Formats: sequence, structure tokens, C-alpha cells
Amino acid sequence: MQNNNNDNIVDNPADIELNKPSKSRFLFLLFFFGYFIFAWAGCYNLYEHHYQKNDKITVPDNTLYDPKYK
Repeated sequence: MQNNNNDNIVDNPADIELNKPSKSRFLFLLFFFGYFIFAWAGCYNLYEHHYQKNDKITVPDNTLYDPKYK
């Protein structure tokens, strides 16, 4: 009596393990879009927390380029 379990296997075209070019393309796109989203999020975070100019700073007169002493 032989047990042959291969009779119940159905090839699934959506399975990336069976198709190596499809697996390669999937992993490339996953890496590419993951890197793109990571870079975009970093740039967006830098843009949101950028330095904002403050014109209300008072500079002492003795520290100017041409200092004014009392």
C-alpha cells in the first residue's frame, strides 16, 4: 500500500513561492515602496519641525558688530 500525498496538491498561481520571478518582483517592490515611504516620512517630519524665525529677540548693544558702549 503506497501513500501518495502529491495528488491533493493544487498549483496556485498566486503563490509567490512557486514563481521565482514573481517573488523577486514582489520583494523588490516591497523594499522600494518601504524605503520610499520611510524617506518621505522623514522629510515630512523635518518639514513639520523646521526652525521658525523669531524676530522678537533683543540683542544687547555691546554684542553687535559695531558695539555701543555706555
